[in-house]
Amino acid sequence: MSDITRALETRRSVTIPALQLPAPDAEQLATMLTIAARVPDHGKLAPWRFILYRGAVAVSIGKALVALAESREGPLSEVRRDAEERRFSRSPLVVGVVSTARPHVKIPEWEQVLSAGAATMNLIHAAHSMGFGANWVTEWVAYDDEAKRILGISADEKTVGFIHVGTPIEPPQDRPRPSLADIVTDAVAPAGSD
Repeated sequence: MSDITRALETRRSVTIPALQLPAPDAEQLATMLTIAARVPDHGKLAPWRFILYRGAVAVSIGKALVALAESREGPLSEVRRDAEERRFSRSPLVVGVVSTARPHVKIPEWEQVLSAGAATMNLIHAAHSMGFGANWVTEWVAYDDEAKRILGISADEKTVGFIHVGTPIEPPQDRPRPSLADIVTDAVAPAGSD
């Protein structure tokens, strides 16, 4: 079995609380993002971009999200306040993947969105292959225009996900996977064809 096959076979989502320091260093992160960008991209549009949330900026974004939530809901419970404050600082690094898909004369928008999803999965595989853990989430901030503004995402862009990255403190547990019998079928010739 090749190293690539083994890496694909062993990749698991790691719970966000189990992602700790160290985070990828600058060289490792550059490698991960370069791999993330090596995806099918009809028309070479690069219809996605990456935003890095870490350190003091991630903490300040959390405070802004608390203020946004309280402006709408009034004072937050201690648990909810903590969740919003730590939304982007609960792991050492969060990579926002943003779809910049736009109408194009030749390239369907759907293909551009799929390319962004592929970039996200490549990022996760790259993190795993380098010994890091990752977890792909969206949560309410991915769909709220005011929250997106705080996060540096324009209203006409779509959030593919926020990828939490760090060093797993314990081996990730696998979960049940679908049976191939439930998800694979053979094509059938149309009626009347020879």
